[in-house]
Amino acid sequence: MERGSLLTWGLLGLTSFGAMAAVFAAGGPRLEKPGPEPWRLLDPITYENMTVFPVVTSHAPETSGFQTLDEALASGDAVVSERGSEIIRRTRDGQPASYQSGASVNQLVLINRGKKPLILLAGELVSGGKQDRIIAKDRIVSVGAEPLPLDVFCVEHGRWSSGSQFGAAKMMVHPSVREKAAVDQNQSEVWAAVRSGTTARAESNSSAPAPRISAGGIAETVRVEAPTESYAKVYQSSRVSQSVEVFADELQRRFARATANLKGEHLVGVVIAYGGEVAWSDIFASTALFERYWPKLLRSYAVEALARPGSKEQASLADAREFLRPLEGREKVESEPGVYRWREITEGRYAQIELEALRPTDITLHWLRIHRTS
Repeated sequence: MERGSLLTWGLLGLTSFGAMAAVFAAGGPRLEKPGPEPWRLLDPITYENMTVFPVVTSHAPETSGFQTLDEALASGDAVVSERGSEIIRRTRDGQPASYQSGASVNQLVLINRGKKPLILLAGELVSGGKQDRIIAKDRIVSVGAEPLPLDVFCVEHGRWSSGSQFGAAKMMVHPSVREKAAVDQNQSEVWAAVRSGTTARAESNSSAPAPRISAGGIAETVRVEAPTESYAKVYQSSRVSQSVEVFADELQRRFARATANLKGEHLVGVVIAYGGEVAWSDIFASTALFERYWPKLLRSYAVEALARPGSKEQASLADAREFLRPLEGREKVESEPGVYRWREITEGRYAQIELEALRPTDITLHWLRIHRTS
């Protein structure tokens, strides 16, 4: 398959780990996936309207040969620039060469000049340039790859002017925004989700406590503290960040206590519920990889929780297991030979995205399941 080519398959019921999340063990708590070992969900951890189900496995492959975007930007192993900026890189024979093209809101240029393949996840934020952007799609950038035209979405609606060099924001946008980028691939819906806080539908005639992050509160924050509608400035503002940090810190305390004494098992991900709705999951190939993303993922989940109304309902372990059932729906596959394979399966309001590395071994690095809000 040619690089970047897109294949669409209809109504497939595949069961490999690269295509399906889990097949349930009859009567048992384990979620069987073809491969060395099954996943298992631990007991739920609940704080206010959010519940976390840790995902563990007895098998966790080596993933130290990959680098995250934040790590690469911080070390200088990755360079992200606006299209239209001249980038100097070295050719295979060591001679300097430049890359230049016209500026674009929805495309940047990335160079991986490190010694490890680079993992990009949809929803990761890079700050600077003419506008802050988020990565549009999970992918892997190989070592020594040509400058990559990188698909992105803007999360700073009110600015288009020269700023600092792009750097690691160490932020993942919260699920409502991330869904609009990763699945809907729609810039206007990304902007709308940034401004509204959540795109989840409110219950009619609900007497639940109002969300602490509301569309009105965000509008006031934009007016006072974030006139360019920068995602980072809005959600790190004094009006928002204190509630988010308190919420995330308490969840982390409970999470650490619940996962402290795992014996013979590896923590590789989470399933997230808001009230009685199981809404999201991020699962990784190894504990080491999960831990590198967990701090910013936790904060993103907390933002979503605070943007939704309070709830006395709680999702059960059975609900979380049902959320991970195999999907049977429309499949799309995108692949760069010898580097990665990206797969999306959609069924009704559910979407599943997998990122599979093809070298040095065939391994699914990231597995995402979404209960879509629209």
